[in-house]
Amino acid sequence: MTGSETSPMFRLAYVPGVTPAKWVRVWHERLPDVPLTLHAVPDAEASDLMRAGGADAGFVRLPVDRTFFSAIPLYTETTVVLVPKDHVITAADEVTLEDLADEVVLHPLDDVLDWDGPPGEAAFERPADTADAVELVAAGIGLLVVPQSLARLHHRKDLTYRTVVDAPQSSVGLSWPEEATTELVEDFIGIVRGRTVNSTRGRKQPEPQPKEKRPDPAARRKPATPRAKPASGKGARGGNRGKPRRRS
Repeated sequence: MTGSETSPMFRLAYVPGVTPAKWVRVWHERLPDVPLTLHAVPDAEASDLMRAGGADAGFVRLPVDRTFFSAIPLYTETTVVLVPKDHVITAADEVTLEDLADEVVLHPLDDVLDWDGPPGEAAFERPADTADAVELVAAGIGLLVVPQSLARLHHRKDLTYRTVVDAPQSSVGLSWPEEATTELVEDFIGIVRGRTVNSTRGRKQPEPQPKEKRPDPAARRKPATPRAKPASGKGARGGNRGKPRRRS
């Protein structure tokens, strides 16, 4: 472990679509005296925030610059196409990129999928962000391909989505500046990895004090005084007797 704990709180960044609630809850249970502050940040700004020291760690979309950041991959998301509820695509449970070939597919400037080339026909201009693209889908301008978490984040009653089985996928991971791996960062890594509070790789717990050794009750007993052995010889049984008188 490098670095040192320089702040009385832990600052956690997270990008759209990520829900850190379950890990934050465990943090509050284990470290109630250390406040955790959350920073919602656009995907494109997450790395810059951590580089500048504005967050100790972050849930980000991978990959990251591994010359500066450490990262733990967590999960890979399903990719879906967001469509109006009455669109013909809703007749199927799953679609392919070929099924979108004749559709106008919006490609927002904050798109997080790594396309060799976006599917479908390009719109007249690219929406500024995913939120704007969702509004255009609702207006019937085009469709939008996104990670499932973003489709849920921008949920609308008039829209639905279907899985795109052959589209690029987005992976989410926990990342932090490698040279700033503090004790608090290690604590959070342990929580994300599912370590128990007594894990040897988590924060060290105070060593238990040795129990006071209780004296052996047998040692308190006074040893019995040994009985003297009777003297050997003629007087052993009758004590000291005089010599027998000589008969006259």
